[in-house]
Amino acid sequence: MRNLSKRGFFISNKIGKAVADYRLIEDKDKIIVAVSGGKDSLTMLKMLLERRRWAPVSYDILAVHVITDYHCAGCAARSYLEKFFEDNNCPYRFIEIRLKAQTKIPAAARAAKGKQLKRDAGDISCFWCSWNRRKALFKLASEIGYNKIALGHHKDDVIETILLNLFYNGEISAINARQPLFNGKVTIIRPLVYIEEREIRAYARESGLPKQACRCPNNALSKRALMKRVISDLEKGSSQIKSNIFNAPTRIKSDYLCAKEM
Repeated sequence: MRNLSKRGFFISNKIGKAVADYRLIEDKDKIIVAVSGGKDSLTMLKMLLERRRWAPVSYDILAVHVITDYHCAGCAARSYLEKFFEDNNCPYRFIEIRLKAQTKIPAAARAAKGKQLKRDAGDISCFWCSWNRRKALFKLASEIGYNKIALGHHKDDVIETILLNLFYNGEISAINARQPLFNGKVTIIRPLVYIEEREIRAYARESGLPKQACRCPNNALSKRALMKRVISDLEKGSSQIKSNIFNAPTRIKSDYLCAKEM
């Protein structure tokens, strides 16, 4: 812990609590850390590397950055990431995938989303982009025998997802801190699940990390951006808004739900 600032210490403690609560990291794990190049993923990587120095379990880390043909001038430079990985003595890989050339959405992707998706070369949705990035990570994990993939979703991402699914899908669901897939062959883990974005932003600022990896053209107009604004407005009336939404899926009172008779 001696290499961490006070703010870094508190973030590390919250990661430790998430690891313990959800069994995110176990002895002999081989973990691919998905690194976009922004504050969230770089903070996650630094913390997992630091915690490995004294953690009671042993685990391997491989940083992986997925490069697509859909990017902008704000994307993280490969040279910057290479230096970051090398400065932190972390093995790494870069994967290149194409999004624009694909014209047909696989049935598996449509099923995962739960509805028909429309896309063309000039309109690549957030779901389509993330689905293909994860597909590349799953393929690599299978090829090199890694059993876990760490994603940089934080507490705010969970909260926004709960509201998105409620408002736009008519269901109560979130994103899990630990999600086994493919009959347990690979497990997605989210070590930042207890950490708010503002905490990561402050740590990134004091550590000299970039604020974001890419200014995606869809960001400002996305439904997720709308949820951020809604939550921000609600917080003006109560400081507990985020925690209340975050904890709601674990406090369901089934006796007070209008369930249909089967």
